[in-house]
Amino acid sequence: MIQLTNAARDAVRSAIAGSSNPAEGIRIMVEAGGCSGFKYMMGLVSAPEKDDIVVLCDDVKVFVDRESSPHLEGTTVDFVVSLEQSGFSFDNPNAASKCSCGKSFN
Repeated sequence: MIQLTNAARDAVRSAIAGSSNPAEGIRIMVEAGGCSGFKYMMGLVSAPEKDDIVVLCDDVKVFVDRESSPHLEGTTVDFVVSLEQSGFSFDNPNAASKCSCGKSFN
């Protein structure tokens, strides 16, 4: 359904370890908006919602709501560090196009 690279898993583990609130995993969802039509949203959560799909990537739990699931099917999430920026990036086979920032798609 969705995959996290080693770098992305390490970044999520680090975020969970440094969180001031208890976190069981990370929620990844798609919302209308951004410069290309849809935008990715991510955040640590303490528990899944009732209808979430739970994906286990090694020991990292990823929670995806049912509405976002079709948009995220087959997506690989990476964490990149470069001179220009650092953060999560999305390789989404369902995206017809994406903006230059990589955080929104169509």
